[in-house]
Amino acid sequence: MAAPVSAAVPALSPRLLTLALLTVGLALMLAYLVGFDQGALSRSGMYMHELMHDGRHLLGVPCH
Repeated sequence: MAAPVSAAVPALSPRLLTLALLTVGLALMLAYLVGFDQGALSRSGMYMHELMHDGRHLLGVPCH
């Protein structure tokens, strides 16, 4: 029988992991704001709501 061959797996640096998690977190937050938020997080009146509403139309996400 042949001995199993082990492949070298590069280590994931903490800096790269932190950057990846921040990027995923920001992407999820942006997806929530554009896709689902109806102004609940907006403290600036209707400006943010209208901006995200236009973003939903641009991306083809149904909103009304």
